[in-house]
Amino acid sequence: MTVRVLLVDDQPLIRGAVAALLDVEPDIEIVGEAGDGRRGVELAGTLVPDVVVMDLRMPVLDGIAATRAITHDPALASVRVLVLTTFEDDENVALALRAGASGFIGKGTDPADLVEAVRTVHAGDALLSPQATRVLIERYVHGGGVPAPEASSPLGRALATLTEREREVLVLVASGRSNEGIAGRLVISPHTAKTHVNRVMAKLGAHDRAQLVIAAYEAGLVRPGDRAD
Repeated sequence: MTVRVLLVDDQPLIRGAVAALLDVEPDIEIVGEAGDGRRGVELAGTLVPDVVVMDLRMPVLDGIAATRAITHDPALASVRVLVLTTFEDDENVALALRAGASGFIGKGTDPADLVEAVRTVHAGDALLSPQATRVLIERYVHGGGVPAPEASSPLGRALATLTEREREVLVLVASGRSNEGIAGRLVISPHTAKTHVNRVMAKLGAHDRAQLVIAAYEAGLVRPGDRAD
């Protein structure tokens, strides 16, 4: 299966370099390029790519707003956004994740890591390592501590629909466990673990594991420093 990629970056040199890197891969195809966020949203709607590689700081419409526009469009539910940015420690990275991005990678990364990142995001997995996720959420999302969501809030209502087992699965996902790791911890099959993860994603309206991690932290189910042991 070919992964169709849209590049959105205001620097032609960066777009050209990334396009040249990805387009030589037999399973990746560059289907379009945009120099600002607004054009990126327009092309995403027209081309419906599998993955959008998105810069953060751009003219006309920044990457966060563009990410939100894409991930909140029901017609683009299958599209994944991978943030490619110079500002790996910037608060904007966390904001992009909350806007619906599936992960982020720095522009200084090794070429092979960028290629693998595209494949990982396309597969529906969060790109972020558990350690990087914890750092981001501790610094920007969880902050000094957030109260549990009100039962009447959208997140509170969604959490109320989870079964006890699904809550366990959510916590394990947020702690960095793979489907195989969840299966081992709960003594179930990897297929059953995947089914539970998919159900939790559907109930919480999450695009992928990155969104589940953020939901778990915002709900207070997992706290910075918790580890998947």
